[in-house]
Amino acid sequence: MFVSPIKTFKQVVKKKSTENYKGIPYITTLLSTSMWTFYGVLKPGGLLVVTVNSVGAALHVVYVLLYLVYAPKNIKVRSVKLVAALNVGFLAAVIIVTLLALRGGMRLTLVGLLCAGLTIGMYAAPLSAMRTVIKTKSVKYMPFFLLFFQFLNGAVWSAYAVLEKDYYIGYLDGKIFPIA
Repeated sequence: MFVSPIKTFKQVVKKKSTENYKGIPYITTLLSTSMWTFYGVLKPGGLLVVTVNSVGAALHVVYVLLYLVYAPKNIKVRSVKLVAALNVGFLAAVIIVTLLALRGGMRLTLVGLLCAGLTIGMYAAPLSAMRTVIKTKSVKYMPFFLLFFQFLNGAVWSAYAVLEKDYYIGYLDGKIFPIA
């Protein structure tokens, strides 16, 4: 799933323009993978969650930066504000509150619930391209590979949730399959 945007960003770099591609799927995925990485750090035995999501976060940092470099100025300004608010401000606030104000299982509960909610947003974010698809009557800007790999990703994490009895991931994948 995390490498599916490579084709899109090769085109963006080649054309030196984001055209009508939306940045929100990459910005929300960066937040989601960052949060899941933190969840994995808090979760005993969460090395797999940390490993997978830290790779996803690193790739999405690159995608977001490329998007910001090649986006038109008005979209770039809005996107930078969104990245600052979500990927810096919100993430930092969650980490600080979790580490300073919460103890024990409450940490995992809070972060798990936030991750579940954010991931639903991450899976729904590519649907932001639907307006462009309807307006242009073209699926060119609908990220098919992203949607396809999100579906496969949901299946894999569902299996993980069952095997590990991870209720946050398990509950979440029951909600995102219909969206994907």
